[in-house]
Amino acid sequence: MTLIWVDGALRDPANARVSIFDHGLTVGDGVFESVKTLDGRPFALTRHLARLARSAAGLGLPEPDLDEVRRACTAVIGANPAALGLLRITYTAGLGPLASSRGEDRPTLVVAAGEAHRRPDATAVITVPWRRNEHGALAGLKTTSYAENVIALARARQSAATEALFANTAGLLCEGTGSNVFVVLDGRLHTPPLSSGCLAGITRELVLQWTDAQETDLTMDDLARAEEVFLTSSLRDVQAVRAVDGRPLAAAPGPVTAKAMRIFEERSAGDLDP
Repeated sequence: MTLIWVDGALRDPANARVSIFDHGLTVGDGVFESVKTLDGRPFALTRHLARLARSAAGLGLPEPDLDEVRRACTAVIGANPAALGLLRITYTAGLGPLASSRGEDRPTLVVAAGEAHRRPDATAVITVPWRRNEHGALAGLKTTSYAENVIALARARQSAATEALFANTAGLLCEGTGSNVFVVLDGRLHTPPLSSGCLAGITRELVLQWTDAQETDLTMDDLARAEEVFLTSSLRDVQAVRAVDGRPLAAAPGPVTAKAMRIFEERSAGDLDP
């Protein structure tokens, strides 16, 4: 039975309860992190918790007790061992009125875990007509307001793809529904800068640190003419893209992508909390 951390303790699903008046449920007033686990250990947990705190601050939530979050993660992982797993940390504003204004109750912390499966080495993506707002209040924050991503991902599934890519309001390449995107142009590796409105992905950050990738403002035409494309996220790691909007790429993974995949695999295996 999967055990979940709610209200300061491990609970079985039958007793794990969050109020229907929780602001995270009624208006999506919360933040979250998805953390990969390997043989009972979380990957890059320190970076994930730092981003959780940044997202909470950006949303105006009280600062999370990161020591408590760590204890919760350790307890949940220990109760739900898996060779490859996904740890979901959710932190919301807590009880609130049935409106946008917040209540005065303490925040809610929920930590849950589930089994995961290794992704294929290559996948297909599409672009969608909806835009990320790089000037919006939620730009760059990992919030529970995810309906836009749900709609775009459903569109991708209808096209036999596993990810949908957004442009921002300036028409520049931004990100996927749950991933960052890298492109190879003239043999050089590029990814949109944070100013595009994309999430500061943990895997993105590590790829930038471990390879010669550079942050570049990219147009959608750059995506269309890219020699190679790959996605990064906590569960995808580095995943090659074999087709964009039905346009096949010559090699997936191509040489630059294959090198990034190899570097990430080797470096992450040597340090689970880089």
